[in-house]
Amino acid sequence: MKVKKFDTKALDAILEKMIDTVEHSKTEIYQIGETCRKDYDTLANELKEVKLTVLKIIEEGDKLDKMARASRKRLSDVSRCFNEFSEDEVRKVYEHANNIQTTLSMNRQKEKQLRIRRDELERRLVGLHETIDRADNLVSQISVVMNYLQSDLQKIGEVLEDANLKQHFSIKIIEAQEEERRRLSREIHDGPAQMMANVMLRSDLIEKIFRERGADEAMAEIRNVKKMVRDALYEVRHIIYDLRPMALDDLGLVPALRKYMQTTEDYFNTSRIQLVCLGEERRLPAKYEVSFFRLIQESVQNAMKHAEANEVLVKLENYKDKITIIIQDDGKGFDKETRKESSFGLIGMRERVDLLDGELTIDSEIGKGTTVTIKVPLKD
Repeated sequence: MKVKKFDTKALDAILEKMIDTVEHSKTEIYQIGETCRKDYDTLANELKEVKLTVLKIIEEGDKLDKMARASRKRLSDVSRCFNEFSEDEVRKVYEHANNIQTTLSMNRQKEKQLRIRRDELERRLVGLHETIDRADNLVSQISVVMNYLQSDLQKIGEVLEDANLKQHFSIKIIEAQEEERRRLSREIHDGPAQMMANVMLRSDLIEKIFRERGADEAMAEIRNVKKMVRDALYEVRHIIYDLRPMALDDLGLVPALRKYMQTTEDYFNTSRIQLVCLGEERRLPAKYEVSFFRLIQESVQNAMKHAEANEVLVKLENYKDKITIIIQDDGKGFDKETRKESSFGLIGMRERVDLLDGELTIDSEIGKGTTVTIKVPLKD
């Protein structure tokens, strides 16, 4: 099929407008991030002051509580021996006890208000932190897009005149996406995962519960916090594997698949995933390893989430000049005649296979599971 020629001048004008729009969006997102950082610092300082004030209020409350008990005891003694004291002395004892009790009530009300403000500040700080992280990620991703728009894509008119160069261009885009995933994976691993682990070291709330409600409720809170942290760490590390398992770069396709399948099997906890490798277990060029990993990942996720499979078999046949991958599950299957052709997952799989000059076939029947077969020739 003949490739239609493009008006390169018109395309350059479109790209220039795109670059301006993307640059403007990047600036706005950056400004949002900076505003959030300023708000975060302001709230963090206020939270620090509130916490210090709460501690002082608690100390004052403890002193007032002791004084209140002493004044009540004094008032009780005076009441028992009423005739031994003058009316003025009785009045002073009563007023003193009443003043201390009033001050104590005001102290406790102020403590309650400060605690509410502290909790509100902590919630707002969490929200701002998430917004800052999203803004930073978006700015980073937009920077990657800008680099491509300002360099390779400026000559896209010439590239698109040749079908083979167009295919190469598409592979470059996928490689750029995978590079971004690798960066995000390491950032999440070194950031949020460590932050979640440090949460376990925070004991302010638990100490306060221990003082106010007793050891039983404090221990219950400790167990809840530990469970929340474990769950959060598990989810973060599961996201890391989804984004880009580091074993794929360090050890290769097969070890990365074994680790991913073990993690997925543990996550769903109701299904069994088996990996069978035939032929030579060797490293492949990065574009092949990444594509094969994503294709298998998408198929396994479909089998576990949508097909509700109990068993999934992944067979990888690695030969000198070709790769054959078979993913078979015993899930509920689907009717190929009525399934949605617009499924983004299937479209992405077909695009990856097409870019590698491969072949993708999907056989499925309702109640009898699904089999995905991928055949890709290996080229130098």
